[in-house]
Amino acid sequence: MFNFLPINLDEVKRKGWDELDVIIVTGDAYVDHPSFGSSVIGRVLEYHGFKVCIIPQPNWRDKNSFKILGRPRLFFGITSGSVDSMVANYTPNKLRRKEDAYTPSGTYGKRPDRAVIVYANVVHELYPDVPIVLGGLEASLRRFSHYDYWDDEIRHSILLDSRAKIIVYGMGEKQVVEIAKLTAKGKSWYEIYNVPGILYSLSEKEFKDFVEKGILKDYIMLPSFEEVSQDKDRYHDFSRMLLNGMKKRKTLIQRDGKRYLVQNPPMEYSEKDLDLIYSLPFQRLPHPSYKEKIPAFETVKTSIISHRGCFGSCTFCSLNLHQGWQVISRSEDSILKEVYNLSQHKIFNGTISDVGGPTANMYRLRCKVYGIPGSCTNRDCLFPEICPSLVIDFSPQLKLLKKIKEIPRVKHVFIASGIRYDLALKDVDYIKEIIKEGYIGGHISVAPEHVKNNVLEIMKKPKFEVYESFIAVFEGIKRKLKKEIYAIPYFISSHPGATLKDAWDLAIYVKGLGHYLEQIQDYTPLPLTPASCAFYTEYHPDRKEKIYVAKTYEERRLQRALVQYRDRKNREFILKNKNKIPFPIDKLLK
Repeated sequence: MFNFLPINLDEVKRKGWDELDVIIVTGDAYVDHPSFGSSVIGRVLEYHGFKVCIIPQPNWRDKNSFKILGRPRLFFGITSGSVDSMVANYTPNKLRRKEDAYTPSGTYGKRPDRAVIVYANVVHELYPDVPIVLGGLEASLRRFSHYDYWDDEIRHSILLDSRAKIIVYGMGEKQVVEIAKLTAKGKSWYEIYNVPGILYSLSEKEFKDFVEKGILKDYIMLPSFEEVSQDKDRYHDFSRMLLNGMKKRKTLIQRDGKRYLVQNPPMEYSEKDLDLIYSLPFQRLPHPSYKEKIPAFETVKTSIISHRGCFGSCTFCSLNLHQGWQVISRSEDSILKEVYNLSQHKIFNGTISDVGGPTANMYRLRCKVYGIPGSCTNRDCLFPEICPSLVIDFSPQLKLLKKIKEIPRVKHVFIASGIRYDLALKDVDYIKEIIKEGYIGGHISVAPEHVKNNVLEIMKKPKFEVYESFIAVFEGIKRKLKKEIYAIPYFISSHPGATLKDAWDLAIYVKGLGHYLEQIQDYTPLPLTPASCAFYTEYHPDRKEKIYVAKTYEERRLQRALVQYRDRKNREFILKNKNKIPFPIDKLLK
């Protein structure tokens, strides 16, 4: 039985629909799977009775590709897809990528640069009277004035550049449903602007009226676009105020010319909300019109999302600005039902490739004070050290994994999404259990990110000694259990604060591992993140203290080359630039 959301008029007719409520335009291919945001939003709207269609990867050079489904009754929902289009299209050194994992066969070129703006402006030109609602990572991270690495300047909010009505930021299912219900009832946009978890804009007169009527109160006024675009000190102030205001769940406002951007406090999500979302009838397959494999789907097709959010505060990561600091977990019953249904699916091969979230071992952890970790407004849960109010109990996760293994047809269960090693060290029995039971397969992913504590402090990551302690425990347990498994560390080169000497020390450490390490990632300044503020301003993210930032292609390339010195091209680059390296190169290259 065909049960995908329609992507053309033939499929709309097959549903028996004569009118569409919402049309979602996305930069991804349509994969009906809970790891793909457009599918999730579409399924949630469908559950609430709305007629939803998807236009996946329209040809932005041909306006007719946006007209294939006609005009929606309520609004267009527009997203770049699962990733920011500039990240999807360019390497960290601004070179064009050759593949796109969210496109059939990984074909490059199906997603435009700045996809949200491009799609929205085409839609606005074709249907000027139909509202546009933006969502997804690209819209979330560009909702206020932001430093754009690719243009190397401060850009306006994507809301203004796209001429959209609203941005749904962060997890968006509940907001989109509420917007759809209110528009279907004919409510005014002024009423819709009360929905939590959205950002909208007002004219000067509207803003004054909202304040005088008490609609806007107890808000934080952020530095204006004019200030942050001309003064790096003010951009640093803006970045700190934005993060602090979000943690305090305040209304945030920023002036841009004659418009005022207004961000409502975030929408609240619960276990019940996630259980509903993941119970929806996802086909867990790409749309049947695709004849070639979609690489991003292949990596997640038998994975299970157990929770959302992360109470870490890594400055280079966009997760806090998108999903928030709070970790919301699904119920055990909800997850077990999804695993059972997956085990009956034709694609199932006996292996659950991952049960996790941003970090697998945050499932059902709780806070003594607030209940939900990440709720504290005046400190970070894990930095500079783990908060004593955080109750570290991995038994719910281990119990869940054991029950999953007992489901018929399930042969293997893995937690490939990686773990926080600082949390794991608080319970050595947990480390022993995941090794003994085979939950980590042949290797475990851990992310120390660097070896120098001065860099790790800027990243808000644990000191390197914590990682070394974890490795010592891990190696001891695996030897005792006679398991042939490995810990694979992930590192970032050229992060703000990392000097050439820091890169050299990282390279010497990697050399000491005795094998070539592929898990080296060039730092990419993601919009609105604290580390991108540090990259732009050359200040420490938390204070106006000058730090070194590798900004040129040559500086960044050299840091990466040192760490991956075994690569022939990197060795050649090192030798070509040896006059810039005041260290014994022979020691590294021999």
